[in-house]
Amino acid sequence: MTVTILFVSFFILMFIGVPIALSLGISALITMVLATDNSPTIIIQQSFTSLDSFPLMAIPLFILAGVLMSTGGISKRLLDLANVLIGFVAGGLAMVTVLASMFFAAISGSGPATVAAIGTFMIPSMKEKNYGSGFAAAITASAGSIGVLIPPSIPFVMYGVVGTVSIGSMFLAGIIPGVILGTALMVVSYITAKKNGYKGEGTIPTFKDVLKATWEAKWALFVPIIILGGIYAGLFSPTESAAVASVYALLIGVFVYKELNWKSVYESFSSAALTNAATVIIIGFSISFAYLMTRERIPSIVADFIVSISENPLVVMLIINIFLLIVGMFIDTISAIVILTPILLPVVTDIGLDPIHFGVILVMNLAIGFVTPPLGVNLFVASNVGKVSFERIVKGMVPILIAMLLALLVVTYFPPLSNWLPGLWE
Repeated sequence: MTVTILFVSFFILMFIGVPIALSLGISALITMVLATDNSPTIIIQQSFTSLDSFPLMAIPLFILAGVLMSTGGISKRLLDLANVLIGFVAGGLAMVTVLASMFFAAISGSGPATVAAIGTFMIPSMKEKNYGSGFAAAITASAGSIGVLIPPSIPFVMYGVVGTVSIGSMFLAGIIPGVILGTALMVVSYITAKKNGYKGEGTIPTFKDVLKATWEAKWALFVPIIILGGIYAGLFSPTESAAVASVYALLIGVFVYKELNWKSVYESFSSAALTNAATVIIIGFSISFAYLMTRERIPSIVADFIVSISENPLVVMLIINIFLLIVGMFIDTISAIVILTPILLPVVTDIGLDPIHFGVILVMNLAIGFVTPPLGVNLFVASNVGKVSFERIVKGMVPILIAMLLALLVVTYFPPLSNWLPGLWE
């Protein structure tokens, strides 16, 4: 009865358009009142006490760093570098979009932020060069998904907190899968370009051209070096690295690139504050929802059900992947991580899967959820910044989704891709 009330009320609230955060909180409250003897005030207590976490401070700081970097000229320098490196290839602008998103992912930690920063420049450029508008927006939205895999990554921070897994190890684990996903998107871009006659831009760069573009982007390229180098050298924690990244982005945007004035700094802080406010509400109510599930032993029930289907690790991981892909279509990444980690982590550890590898699989599945309707937040961001209808973007997503799913299967069934770098660090 408790489980039924919890999930039925949750999906009804979502179906009638109640925001995801409120749906989580209200469904938990309804269940507490109707099916348990616990005081409803536990929901509020859990929401507030769950936010009293030092690692969670990394999330608002990385959000701020991403906003400052996209408005302070850093994303533009990364685009220029990517264009020199690969813009001459057939479908070069699409491949530049992917490569620039991989660069920016090593700065922002956010999928939608990556789409907004890169798509503002690249979608109009691709449309101007007669790329299909649907494909241009679709490849930009998909490339933005890499933002949650290549470190720093806000979802990896969340998974580390909920699953008590090293955030530093998660950051390292996401690098190779992020590169694999980016490579898959570049292959799709090249094949689509050959099929539709999308030309490259410019000529093959000389070593001098590459050196010049790299030098002009040096301040942008220092960001991941400072963040990751500081963490793995033991100079500061992942949370402290987010603060360092924010200060660095502010200083570079104001004093080096000089594209941030006091008005744009204020607007950047305001935008980051609004984004973080929504994120904090989601985290608080998600943890309350997860707390109630744990009290009612729902994780154990789900684990027993999955194992009853098959005890073969390959089959179990296929079932979990399908489940996560469906979840990603309806629930945002932060909520899904908070809710599902306590449920699925015991299942995968029982079949011998490393928690770090599972964290990468979890986030990669939910990254695909960024570009699958009806939620598909990256699709809406790309539609907005590129002025392309949602329907046209969805049509352009079909071959891209196939490539993303193949990359997911490769990462799922070849654990060293996730575990090798964390193993070297440890």
